[in-house]
Amino acid sequence: MSKVLVIVPFPLDEEGVENRRAQLREAGVSDSTEFVFRPVKAGPRLFDSEHDALLGDVALTEVGIAARDEGFDAICIDSLSDSGLGAMRSVFDIPVVGPGRSAILTAMMLGEKFSFITMWEPWSHTYKKTLKSMGLESFCASVRWPTGLVPDFSKLLGGKEEEVFPKLLETSQQCIADGADVIILGSTTMHEAQEFLSQHLPVPVINPGPLSYKLAELFVSLRLTQSRLAYPNPAQPQYAGFTRMLEALADEE
Repeated sequence: MSKVLVIVPFPLDEEGVENRRAQLREAGVSDSTEFVFRPVKAGPRLFDSEHDALLGDVALTEVGIAARDEGFDAICIDSLSDSGLGAMRSVFDIPVVGPGRSAILTAMMLGEKFSFITMWEPWSHTYKKTLKSMGLESFCASVRWPTGLVPDFSKLLGGKEEEVFPKLLETSQQCIADGADVIILGSTTMHEAQEFLSQHLPVPVINPGPLSYKLAELFVSLRLTQSRLAYPNPAQPQYAGFTRMLEALADEE
């Protein structure tokens, strides 16, 4: 049996983690793969700035490094920020999958232009940063969000479907008018909206979390992982420092 670590980017309780684990039902993963969801000890509050992006890199990397001797076959990042992706790829020989980059590249296989729909305007900088780093800005038709919505990182969209789903549908339709022929959900906190949107839109709707799980399974089965030329190992790793930083941050919070 394969074993995949999914790193949750917030210090959630079990109920909050379970809401993230629900993405597995949408992914249709194999019974021969065990997915372990593990939250960070502490970290960014909102992922709305470069300040939070830096904290996210450290917080998620610490979880991965702490689990390096537990026999995982792959790691998935449960955030479109792809926080810690490069750092963990430099440390691990197992595949590390980020849903942000995975969703963008998959969208390019399914259409010519894609758009991100998100719950909250401050998250838009994350997608733009990733697109710029990949040199793919010209393939993004737009980034749009409804007004008046506030993200809930623990409960997600539960109990708010009647309010949120129509707004996300209207926003997606605006993206199609912008020229998008593929829609990407802009957060793993939005995974519950994918089925509704797919039923009401004439274009594919990519759910990045489940996509990353399937890719992790694929890479493990094909024995593929990141290139060591692209992600060289650190000559003098300082793994204990990540734990000390997160312990200090957790104490402060």
